Amino acid sequence: MHAIAVIATILLPAASAAQGASNVPYDAKLTRLAEVLGSIHYLRNLCGEESNQWRDQMQQLLTIENPEPLRRARLIASFNRGYRTFDSVYTTCTDQALEAAGHYMAEGVNLTREINSRYGE
Repeated sequence: MHAIAVIATILLPAASAAQGASNVPYDAKLTRLAEVLGSIHYLRNLCGEESNQWRDQMQQLLTIENPEPLRRARLIASFNRGYRTFDSVYTTCTDQALEAAGHYMAEGVNLTREINSRYGE
């Protein structure tokens, strides 16, 4: 469960190279990662986690990236889109919700590794 919890540490090298840049080569993947974090935040809390761990990970990502205002707004909108996507589908924890959370956690780990391995210093 802590696989994505190290996002800030993993993304730190890539983020230091991108500070001050309004468009970075990994923006599409980072935007997707933000959406994945929003999805995980909703699904894990729906299924009993009762924490802000995934929202906190998003905040760490924003702190490390330090994006300019428009880019920051896009990342936050992606997080919110991920949250709302499942908010409109699942009102109780189901096997499918747990499966979706597992899928998104795996995708988040893969995105984080890919961003770091390709764009990290």
